[in-house]
Amino acid sequence: MGKELGSWLFTSESVTEGHPDKLCDVVSDSILDAILEKDPKARVACETFASNGLLIVGGEITTVAEIDKIKVIKKAVKNIGYVDPKYGFDINTCKIMDVMNTQSPDIAQGVDTGGAGDQGLMIGFACKETPELMPLPIVLAHKLAMKLTEVRKKKILKYLGPDGKSQVTVEYRNWKPHRVSAVVISSQHTKDILDKTGKQITEKSRKEIFEKIIKPVVGKWIDKETKIYINPTGKFVVGGPLGDTGLTGRKIIVDTYGGMAAHGGGAFSGKDSTKVDRSACYMARHIAKNIVATGIADKCTVQLAYAIGVADPVSVMVDTHHSGKISGDVLVPIVRKLFPLKPQEIIKYLDLRKPVFAKTAAYGHFGRNEFKWEKLNKVSALKKEISKIKKG
Repeated sequence: MGKELGSWLFTSESVTEGHPDKLCDVVSDSILDAILEKDPKARVACETFASNGLLIVGGEITTVAEIDKIKVIKKAVKNIGYVDPKYGFDINTCKIMDVMNTQSPDIAQGVDTGGAGDQGLMIGFACKETPELMPLPIVLAHKLAMKLTEVRKKKILKYLGPDGKSQVTVEYRNWKPHRVSAVVISSQHTKDILDKTGKQITEKSRKEIFEKIIKPVVGKWIDKETKIYINPTGKFVVGGPLGDTGLTGRKIIVDTYGGMAAHGGGAFSGKDSTKVDRSACYMARHIAKNIVATGIADKCTVQLAYAIGVADPVSVMVDTHHSGKISGDVLVPIVRKLFPLKPQEIIKYLDLRKPVFAKTAAYGHFGRNEFKWEKLNKVSALKKEISKIKKG
């Protein structure tokens, strides 16, 4: 902690859908959705690897559906924008390899009876910093990444490429966001905006990126002391899978809470909802968000844990971080009473047999009201149970 009024800095980052790792997440979830459209009870664990001129999909799929995976992959990558060699990756010319297998029968026999698809711990988090009940640093980082993509796809800044990253540092005072102290934007671009040295983008393009992307998103949070870094290495021409190899599941902090909360370690993309890595994390977020929405706590962490092949969670933990009117241990039996926690119950409750996952692959899985796990449908029930405790 800093000296002044208990001040400190916290930083979160995000990436665009054209980042190599996010490209792989999008492909994996697009394949998952295509299968779920035809076979809602399919078992899918799809991993994608992208490198220079090469894209490989592998993993385990058990389904009665027949899909054209190559067609699905090309559509997903074209939508991102990798259709021109000048961006270092062109889906029209790259080699695509499909090395899928079926799910292990040893795992299947536990999942078939309603058990969890793997062991592990899953974390959900919520706080009062933003209307989304998410931490401000990751919310702003996602909005910047989304703005990068919007400005590119609408051709407002025609020189931008698909690959990009954002980073936001927020200064906290008395445990509340006070200002943004630093913003980093790194965006792939064509050679058109390089200066005479060929090593830097022009000052004109820096100003355009600030005005069109940074200012609309973080304008009210920045001041004269805020440090703004736009392509701080000078240039970013070589990007996408040509610049860095991409792999599904390598942006787990971007996908969740930007480092503000703990993480169980499991990735989301490419996994169907029998994998509690995904479904139980969604449920944990749903629980934490509803608890914070009741007003009994400013922030809340929920941990769920499972054994492979076993339906009931081996543990449920609620932590209100000393910000609550009721301690977490008192909330645990209420959570167990009001929220379904067995894998099959979670799937039904959150409607996770539907093909909704490609939309989650970029710009965060949480804080977006289009998803069912973000609904605040248990607030009244929670308040009712809490009032019983207070009366007791």
